[in-house]
Amino acid sequence: MISPSPETPPPANSTSSDKLSFATKLAYGAGDMGPALTSGMMVFFLLFFFTNVAGLSAGLAGSVLMVGKIWDAVNDPMVGVLSDRTRSRWGRRLPWIALGAIPFGLLFCLQWLVPHFSDEVAINQYWLAGYYILIAILFNTFYTAVNLPYTALTAELTQDYNERTSLTSFRFAFSISGSILALVLAQAIFSLIENDPIRQYATLGIVGGILAVLPFVWCLWGIRDRAIAIDSQRQPTNSAEETIPLWQQIKIVFSNRPFLFVVGIYLCSWLGVQLTAAIIPYFVVTWMELPDTTIPTVLIAIQGTALAMLFPWSKASEYLGKKVVYFMGMGIWIVAEIGLFFLQPGQTSWMYVLAVMAGIGVSTAYLIPWSMLPDTIELDELQTGQRREGVFYAFMVLLQKFGLALGLFLVGQALEFSGFQESLPGKPIPVQPDSALMAIRIAIGPLPTIVLVAGLILAYFYPITRDVHAEIVLKLKERKRGQAQSSDELVDD
Repeated sequence: MISPSPETPPPANSTSSDKLSFATKLAYGAGDMGPALTSGMMVFFLLFFFTNVAGLSAGLAGSVLMVGKIWDAVNDPMVGVLSDRTRSRWGRRLPWIALGAIPFGLLFCLQWLVPHFSDEVAINQYWLAGYYILIAILFNTFYTAVNLPYTALTAELTQDYNERTSLTSFRFAFSISGSILALVLAQAIFSLIENDPIRQYATLGIVGGILAVLPFVWCLWGIRDRAIAIDSQRQPTNSAEETIPLWQQIKIVFSNRPFLFVVGIYLCSWLGVQLTAAIIPYFVVTWMELPDTTIPTVLIAIQGTALAMLFPWSKASEYLGKKVVYFMGMGIWIVAEIGLFFLQPGQTSWMYVLAVMAGIGVSTAYLIPWSMLPDTIELDELQTGQRREGVFYAFMVLLQKFGLALGLFLVGQALEFSGFQESLPGKPIPVQPDSALMAIRIAIGPLPTIVLVAGLILAYFYPITRDVHAEIVLKLKERKRGQAQSSDELVDD
């Protein structure tokens, strides 16, 4: 039974092999730039693109996003288990990234086209919805194929408690940079191509798809040697790990109590990120009555602040602990969300102040849950004697995506129910009723606040502190030394 204990200074039990070079951290971080760039564009603009460019109703657009995210969640455990069982001269994870990168970029481009199927508006809407669902299923399949094995490498490249937080900082520095790059590209393309939203978003998709693939080359080149070396040391000596049925692996995952806390913390904090990001374009254009070219600027204020705060928060966590940092960041973010609900048209300066405050909290939502996850994987290794990074990362992302799918669906349905009027291609943006304006304000304020508070409650009860993790790692090292001595004795005999 693991019980909470206060955070204390880090123990001096790290080995030099647990330390990563700056070049390795940089290369590993680059691997999250492509997925972040595509995710950023989709989170910030896809719902808005469906309703205000492609002409889908808000309810239908929300349903399309929900189907895509549900499939994205369903395929996570499959890829996780398969990557755990992959055996190649490049190890378990790297082949998935290398083979999936190009299809991932190509399918992203196709997501932003507006094909014409019928002159009948209703019929064309449903054909468009079918097209976007198909592309979403294919895209999310390859997104998982490259991103899940990549994220599982966090737990494999080092076992050092603080080094993992540092590695996660590099990862999310590139992740947030990818999101910012998505916004800068949008700002540039929207400015260069005026009054033609279909061409704007098609260009955004093509440029984004190309740029999403390139960072994977850097990542694969920079971490290849260490990843292969670490993986070769962890090859199973028998087939026991490979023959455990999927249902039994699921049972093991859900019997890991700290892991369930991390899943809940991540689900709440990331749902807050996604809900805010999805509704901001509507909030800026419809409630604040600003031009759509303002959307990327507001989002850059949030993401830029999140990027700037990433390394300060990482340093603070070394002294204060992960939970304290999470509480500080979420507290600032909640104040910002409440402020956005009460914001009135014309208060543009205050909108940017609140965006910066939100970015301070968003930074901890990126950093803390992902730096907690490897600690729960080591607890599982201590309890079972096996490493299952892929399965744990898969189920964390699976549950997060199910929650996100429901959240996006509910946002779409709420807009539809409130009387939100979608735009038709080539037509001006319609005037929205008061009920739709109130739905937008609730979605940007009270709704994210509720899920963020729920995340704080879960973080308070999260049981693995620095001391507890040090004890887990020490026991693992003692076990490995004992196994090595037993092997040497057998060889001598």
